[in-house]
Amino acid sequence: MAAGAARRVPRRVRGAQPAGERARSAEDWWWDRLAPSGSGYHLLQSDSMLLVLPGPGPARPRVHRRAARRAQRQPAPAPRAPGAKARPRMAPAPEPPPGPDPGWGDRIPLEILLQIFGLLVAADGPVPFLGRAARVCRRWHQAASQPALWHTVTLSPSPAGRLAKSEAKAEKKLLASLEWLMPNRFSQLQRLTLIHWKSQVHPVLKLVSESCPRLTFLKLSDCHGVTSDTLIMLAKACPQLHSLDIQHSMVESTAVVSFLEEAGPRMRKLWLTYSSQTTAILGALLGSCCPQLQVLEVLRLLNLMWLPKPSGRVVTPGPGFPSLEELCLAGSTCNFVSNEALGRLLHGSPNLRLLDLRGCARITPAGLHDLPCQELEQLHLGLYGTSDRLTLAKEGSHLLTQKWCHTLRELDLSGQGFSEKDLEQALAAFSATRGGSHPALCSVNLRGTRVTPSTVSSVISSCPGLLYLNLESCRCLPRGLKRAYRGQEEVQWCLEQLLTSLPSSS
Repeated sequence: MAAGAARRVPRRVRGAQPAGERARSAEDWWWDRLAPSGSGYHLLQSDSMLLVLPGPGPARPRVHRRAARRAQRQPAPAPRAPGAKARPRMAPAPEPPPGPDPGWGDRIPLEILLQIFGLLVAADGPVPFLGRAARVCRRWHQAASQPALWHTVTLSPSPAGRLAKSEAKAEKKLLASLEWLMPNRFSQLQRLTLIHWKSQVHPVLKLVSESCPRLTFLKLSDCHGVTSDTLIMLAKACPQLHSLDIQHSMVESTAVVSFLEEAGPRMRKLWLTYSSQTTAILGALLGSCCPQLQVLEVLRLLNLMWLPKPSGRVVTPGPGFPSLEELCLAGSTCNFVSNEALGRLLHGSPNLRLLDLRGCARITPAGLHDLPCQELEQLHLGLYGTSDRLTLAKEGSHLLTQKWCHTLRELDLSGQGFSEKDLEQALAAFSATRGGSHPALCSVNLRGTRVTPSTVSSVISSCPGLLYLNLESCRCLPRGLKRAYRGQEEVQWCLEQLLTSLPSSS
């Protein structure tokens, strides 16, 4: 028998349709609608996207390429004997349509991939996205390894509440990884946050000073063992460091003062937590060591008195903070910051935009009126930690609104003991517009005050951009209206209810 006749004919499965007569599915119909044959387009499918690309179709899969090579290697059939009948050849089965190209991620240019990764990192941070993306393929690993993407990092060895031995072990394990990550990934680090570091803060900050010269922001939260040598070393090695947040951390005042003496001229933002040693830090700040300071926040400020010791000579005030824009001296309980202390801090700050004095019961409107800032946008004077019986009677609230009625966007007077007439006179300043323009006020907190319905309705009518209004625990208002209103619709509904209740209340 001839070699050609000896070939086995592939068996046909019973009940199966021929390859050419396969029933068209809904998926095939959609593929033909998106890229019909002869249109010059082809489809590229992946796990989460479907691309319609112009030009020739994708390369054949590896299985089809191997089949083509095997067909070329097969020997040619022997010559047919004379007189023998030619055996009819079966029509070749049509090749299945090419599937999705598994290497589409490798063909994306590195520059475009870096831009995509940069958008994701800006939205969600580099961790854990970059670590997972580096495992996809070589191209993605190359893109995820670029130090420019690792500009903001938060390092925490373990959650709070574990045993001391396990915490120390986790810190040492993470420190061993940072010895490689710092020079290879974090060389362009700009913002660093350390959380729950108890014993290895100095080695970590030493690695930062050696490998991260572009650091601009450092936050230490629940960290212990920060010494003056560590902060001075960091200030010298990172010439662009201008923001320091040490709230809720155990840092000695001498270390902070030494750091401010070294990096004070370039410091812009400083966050502190009040303690018995905060007075020394604030004394250094008042000594004009940070002339470019823009944000100063001191949390949990209790029983703080910035009064100089009695001496025979007159103490001349320093230049203050000409660039200061935000000052927060808020506390959860009542503290004893006075007008004199506030004046010493802000006597040279004409560009102040935010002033948070919640809990400062000794601050009076007359003391605020003497401040040099003329364009204050946010003023918070709420007394949340005091009861109604302990609230002191005050007057002169009109001094605040008359000075900043055209620039204030947020006003918080909750818990203040101003009288009905005093509040009416103060809030009436927003009705007098300058040049026909409406006030910029968009948030008012009058919780626990003696504001009247007529005063509230006049404020709502005069400020069309009002988006938040808190009237909780206001005794002079009718029942059903003592709550917080959010959004223009709720604020306007409150106005309608107040207007209907005014005749009955009179």
